[in-house]
Amino acid sequence: MRAPYNETVMEHFRHPHNVGKIENPDGKATEGSPACGDMVSVYISVDDATKTLSDVKFESYGCASNIATGSIITELAKGKTLDEAKKITWKQASDALGGLPPIKAHCSVLAVEGLRAAIQNYEEKHGLIKDKKPTTLEVVRQRLRKVMDPLTGMGLVRAKLVQEIDVNDGVVKVVVDLPSGHQFASAIKQEIHEKLDTLWDIKEVVIDFIE
Repeated sequence: MRAPYNETVMEHFRHPHNVGKIENPDGKATEGSPACGDMVSVYISVDDATKTLSDVKFESYGCASNIATGSIITELAKGKTLDEAKKITWKQASDALGGLPPIKAHCSVLAVEGLRAAIQNYEEKHGLIKDKKPTTLEVVRQRLRKVMDPLTGMGLVRAKLVQEIDVNDGVVKVVVDLPSGHQFASAIKQEIHEKLDTLWDIKEVVIDFIE
């Protein structure tokens, strides 16, 4: 039976480039979730003077396409300016791999979204966001969807662990349906802060756990 992947995809799957985590990255992001079958985390280092990506690494949980697209995306992005890297498309990634099976095209989208989100994370930290829209409940909810519940592999919202969200006068309050002594409470709290602290108009993020 013919293999579903070409040799280029299999090479990046067997020997992926730039695998791993950058310690103290300038920007990072995670897209997808283990519960959905595919997840990719992207870490970037940025030359502040030239605004170019000096290093890009990724970690993948998923299929051959997920790993291969994470590998090729890091190759395409490294050395580019932030603006250039943001313009990399899923089709460019797929073409660079010699094509992906149509049913696996979403894997290249996931890697591209991870790269763009990591760049956005950097830009938010450094006040470089040009289109500064007010933070709304929906903005907070969207970000909390990407905070993982380690027990289920789903985002907090999908796992129905977010009991309350309030945005008022620069303060975000999030109530999580877990006891503060839960084994993953500290990690979840840290990840919520990472997702929300960089919002340009937010002065404080308050996280309460239900005892």
